[in-house]
Parts: sequence; structure tokens; C-alpha cells
Amino acid sequence: MLGPGAISRDFVTGLQASATGVLHAVGSRDAGRAAAFAAEHGAPVAGEAHEILARDDVDAVYVGTVHPAHLELAVAALEAGKAVLCEKPLTPSAADTAQLLAAAAQAGVPFVEAFKYRFGPYAHLLRRLVEEDVVGRPLELHAAMGFTAGSKTGRLFDPALAGGAILDVGCYPVSLAVAVAAWAGLLGAADGEGEGEPRRLGVRSAVGHVGETGVDERAEAVLAVGGLDAHVATAIVADLPRDVVLRGSAGWIDLPDVWGSRTESGTRLVVHADGEPPFPIQVPVVQPMAAEADAVAAALAAGRGQAPEMPWAESAVIAGLLEDWRRALD
Repeated sequence: MLGPGAISRDFVTGLQASATGVLHAVGSRDAGRAAAFAAEHGAPVAGEAHEILARDDVDAVYVGTVHPAHLELAVAALEAGKAVLCEKPLTPSAADTAQLLAAAAQAGVPFVEAFKYRFGPYAHLLRRLVEEDVVGRPLELHAAMGFTAGSKTGRLFDPALAGGAILDVGCYPVSLAVAVAAWAGLLGAADGEGEGEPRRLGVRSAVGHVGETGVDERAEAVLAVGGLDAHVATAIVADLPRDVVLRGSAGWIDLPDVWGSRTESGTRLVVHADGEPPFPIQVPVVQPMAAEADAVAAALAAGRGQAPEMPWAESAVIAGLLEDWRRALD
């Protein structure tokens, strides 16, 4: 564990449901803070980050720091030969994300972006429905994630810490749009090279509010994601509806709880295929943070650098779209 903060506390709780992982060591720039976190959660080892990465008895690292610290810590972990599960978004910029993914490719060990809703039965089912064209070719995604922060303080409202709604929670609807487009084969070849149609990526329109703190507090956009139009919204000053709708050429899918929570994955969806009655589906629930940890362990055991739930190419596309959306508000 690198970064003993709030999200790391939730991850450690989730790790108790993991089939493969245990918390063995905690690292931080502040060794005292690491020791306190380790004592609270029963980890036998604590120290500064570089000390943890030098240990032979650490197989994988979870990076749960603020966004701007991800790059340095994740690269250091990769260079030390550790598998890495890195909190979303990987970095605040497309260029830094490209650098991080290049380091992962060079290291030859698993590297996974921690979009927790991507791991488990819910995402697997949705992928199958998209790949099998159950509601036809995906045309539009309507998705939002937003909440009301208790006060305009801390990392969320600090530009130096890459605060703002888009990077903190707007990345969720963007990442889902990228997943749907990829599953449907709509992204095509990167940069227009190779087989397939050139992918069309970018911001069609965007509106938002940048507060007195200098960060985007609320934003909406229509994104071109391959052949999919993604209508996305986010906020850190307002609670937004969490239900998601995927519209296709032959119907639509209601996804009322696709994001799940930090303790439970989504539980249900409803398929509305043209000419058919609504078809609700109940989905088995998993601990999503345990599921993402187990995905990293599975990749490590199989000698794979990537987890199929969250491929590097999709992380790169997400980073580019997030950067474009933020720039569109300038």
C-alpha cells in the first residue's frame, strides 16, 4: 500500500474479501503515518515508499495517493518489478499517462487502472450484451456521477493537487463510454493506422463551472468516442442521478447502479430490445475492490502485463478525453 489515505482505507477493507491478496506492507513519504496505518490494519511492515519497493516479500503495490503523485510512485514500483494497481485517473494528463503506460510495457509486470466497477459480474455481463448486439449498435450513452462535497477544502478543490470534478468522478462516465465503444469495436485503429476505421475522439460540446478555488466544480459534455456519442456530466458540488442509459440501434439498456459502491458492485440492469418486453437481470454482487486486486493477482500468476477488464489502450483513450474535456472549459 502506497499512500495511507481515505481511499486506501476503503481498499484495505475490501481486500479482506480478496481470494489472493493480503495487506503486507504500507509505505508513505511520512514513515510515521505509514506505521500508524499499518498498525491499524494489521500489516507487519511499514516504512518509506522506497523501502517498501526494495523488499522481496512484496509482490504487488496499490497506489492510492493524490493524482499528481501517481506517476512517480507507479513508475518506481514498476521499475522495482512490482505489479501495480493504480487508482484512477492514472495521471492528470495524457502525456504523463503515456509515459506511465510505456514504463509498464518496459517493466513486463501487471499494471492496472483501478476503475473498480470494471471488475466482476456486472461489467462482464454488460460487455457480453454489447458484444452480442442485444440492443444493436451502441449509439448514445447518457451517464453522470456527482456528489456534494462537505466543504470547498482539501484536495478536491486544490488545483495543485489536480482537484476538480472531471478527474475525480467525471472519469467514471468517460471510462464507461470508452469501454462500450471498445466492446462494440467502434474505436477502430489507433491514429487511423492499421485495419479498421480511424477512431473519432474528442469533445463535441462542453459547459461547466470553474469555482473561485480554480477547479471545475461542475461540468457536462458530449464526447465523440469512436462511433458513440457520450453525454456525460459530473460535479463535486451537487448530487447527480447515478442511473445510466445505453441506447442502441435496436433498443436500450437501463443501468441503474452500474457504478456500485466501494463495498458492493452493481446489482441489476434492464434490457429493452425493440419488439420485446423489458427484461430485467439480477447480477451477483462482489466486493469491487477485492475483485480488482484479484484481477492484478491473476495477471501476475499468468505472466500478463494487462488485465482484460482494463486494457492499457483504453486507459490511454480515457486520459486523452479527460484532458480534452478539461481544456474545453478554459
